[in-house]
Amino acid sequence: MSTVNTDSVLKNDEKSTLETITSVHHWTATLLSFRCTRPPAYQFTPGQFARLGLRTADGEIVSRAYSVTSAMEENTLEFFLVLVPDGPFSALFAKLQPGDQLLVEKNSYGFMTVDRFLDGENLWMLATGTGLGPFISILQDPAVWKKFKHLILVHCVRTQEELAYQALLQALPHRTELAAGGAHLTLVQATTRDNQTESSRHLHGRITTLLEDGTLETAAGTSITVEASRVMICGNPEMITATREILVQRGMRPCRRAVPGQFVTEDYW
Repeated sequence: MSTVNTDSVLKNDEKSTLETITSVHHWTATLLSFRCTRPPAYQFTPGQFARLGLRTADGEIVSRAYSVTSAMEENTLEFFLVLVPDGPFSALFAKLQPGDQLLVEKNSYGFMTVDRFLDGENLWMLATGTGLGPFISILQDPAVWKKFKHLILVHCVRTQEELAYQALLQALPHRTELAAGGAHLTLVQATTRDNQTESSRHLHGRITTLLEDGTLETAAGTSITVEASRVMICGNPEMITATREILVQRGMRPCRRAVPGQFVTEDYW
């Protein structure tokens, strides 16, 4: 789904600021990105999420947590989400237009950040659906392009219409501040419901299937290894659980506070 797995809510307006929606872009009927003004002094590390709130007609605040997709230096915040049928936040957000307001908590949260890795040459970013969001921000950070030699973004969706941000992703290697880092970016896209003809430009199948049969690494032109690869996984919890098991079988371990590892995960649900 579209939200980070958290039960936290905006209970106190003193913790948040009232911000204005500046734009809304619909990728599909239910998939969209939007931008809002950025709270004064708001700081985040690429890969982190923000807590957003909307008021109901009764004055109750309904909140959700969404990964920031914008670059650190931008003066607006961008988020990527799917409208969930009968979802309380989605029902409220679907009515909003540029000029309307929402609450943004003053702090950012989350530990799916590149600084969790102490070493490694290849950064793999595996995403399903709107799990792509944090990687859009991470890939706009010049420090990431300096830290790794090879950046591999894998995005798996149901149909090719859901492959969002393609123009931005294709343009990243041509941005001067990123290219100066020297890393090479590989984009691997996959669909699960298109037939083979419709998805001829993309891989066909789930990330876990493509990992197990070797198709994913063949398409990326490099293998996932304990020594060189660091992996970030964001999306459907079932995909994350299955992918984690595959990586563990290969000798990789998750990053812990006191123990360096080779992969980090974040559920979107």
